[in-house]
Formats: sequence, C-alpha cells, structure tokens
Amino acid sequence: MSILVVQGPEATALRATALAKLSGAAAPEALVPPAANDQQPRAWRLRDATRREVVAGWCDAHQLDHAWVPESRRFTDLKLLAMDMDSTLITIECIDEIGAYLNKKDEISAITAQAMRGEIDYSASLRQRVALLAGLDENVLQDVYDEKLRLSPGAEQLIAHCQRHGVKLLLVSGGFSFFTERLKERLGLDETLSNVLEIDHGKLTGRVLGTIVNADAKAAKFQHLAQRLGATREQTVAIGDGANDLKMMAAAGTAIAWRAKPVVRAQATYALNYAGLDGVINLFD
Repeated sequence: MSILVVQGPEATALRATALAKLSGAAAPEALVPPAANDQQPRAWRLRDATRREVVAGWCDAHQLDHAWVPESRRFTDLKLLAMDMDSTLITIECIDEIGAYLNKKDEISAITAQAMRGEIDYSASLRQRVALLAGLDENVLQDVYDEKLRLSPGAEQLIAHCQRHGVKLLLVSGGFSFFTERLKERLGLDETLSNVLEIDHGKLTGRVLGTIVNADAKAAKFQHLAQRLGATREQTVAIGDGANDLKMMAAAGTAIAWRAKPVVRAQATYALNYAGLDGVINLFD
C-alpha cells in the first residue's frame, strides 16, 4: 500500500485538505521534520487516495512535490546516503563561479549545462572547462568557498538526521576536492570523491590530476561503499541533479532528483523541485 506525501513551501493545511478531497484520501496528517518543530507543517501524509490520476497535475499547478511512498519503508533501516555536491548539496556550480574571476562564467556555465543535461561527454566537458581556468590564482578557490558557496535549503537538517540514525554520508562530485574536503570537515561527512585541480606555483594549470570523476566513478564509489557497509540496495539513497549522477542513482534503492534536469527527473524514484533537502526524510515512514 502506498501513501501520498505532499510537501513544499506552498504545502499549507488548506491545500493539503483540498488535495485530500480531490483525490478521495482521508484527512491529511501533518509531517513536521525533526529540526522544524516550531514551524507550521509544510509536509503532509495522505492515506487511501482513490483518484491517483488527478494528483500529479494538481500538485504541479500548485508548486508542490508529491510522492507515493511504501508504507513499510523506514529511514532507520538505511545505511548509506550519497549526494552530488554542485547544485545539490550546495546551491552553486563551483567551476562556473571560479570562471567568473576570468570573466568566463557564461562560457563555462553553458558547457556545464550541456553536460548536466547529458548532451556531451562529462569527462571531455570537464577538461574543456578546466582548461579555461589556466593561469588563475589558487586563492580564488578560497574566495569562491567563502563568498559564493551556500548549502542548499534543508541540507543541514538532512545530514543531522542521517547522523542521528547512523546513516553513512557520501559526497561524490565531478567538481573539486578543494570544496568537498572542506565540506566533509565542516559537516562531518564520512567519505568524499572528487577531482583534483593541478596547481603549480600558486596558479591553476588548466588540468585535472588523475582519473576524472565521471558517472562511472560515482557509481563505482557508491557501490563499493554500500558493499563495505553490508547495505542492501533497499538500504541506500542517492541524490543528484545531473546526467552524471544517473548511474549512481540507478544503483540506489531510492533515487532522488533534486532541482534536477528533465532527464534525471524521468529516471528518479522521486523528485524534489520545491521542498528542501530535508524533504528526503518525509519520503520514509
């Protein structure tokens, strides 16, 4: 049996009640995330809906995320949650912001967008973008971290919830270790995987050291860690936004598209377009 979960900033009690009537569900039950007990509920559980076909269109029209969630699935049963970094755990694409210091943000972001939509090969796109950064002072990386990098809404709540329940946290990124390692220390993440920018005499060379972290590398790291933890597929979650996350997401028991490109939303178990990352918590009973 599936339960309908509806959430997002616009998920008021009034709208939840209206959806319950429209779908033939019982009265909505409020879901209050652990870190938000002092706020008005913005997530609701609806049981026994009899008119499922009306739900998706109505929720889209009212900017609400909806999900049909198995009643028996528990967050406490999870062992591993993996996230992409750029435009998932954090709100920016770091390489685009680095490029801004050379007045190349638009050029780089256009290539990034193509790669995230799956229109061009990720590894080739990264080499192309990093080459455009050649000669830039390495201090710019710290400037981007300090001035531009912000966590996505709900990120800290989701991470804290994982840590309370012993769920291991993996940050996998086609971005750069300069950022993933700082986030690992700051947030208490368990493991990371990312690319290393080559720096020579304080300047970016325009090259990446070692093997590029692409879709295959992300999936391999995810599967290896799951195996090491003794986690079944059903005990894992992967969250991403771009085409280079799809192989990792396909290996997970629950794949969540976060503010994602259409190709990713189409292949994910659930999509969060409006709720914060802490909305992941509400997808489990």
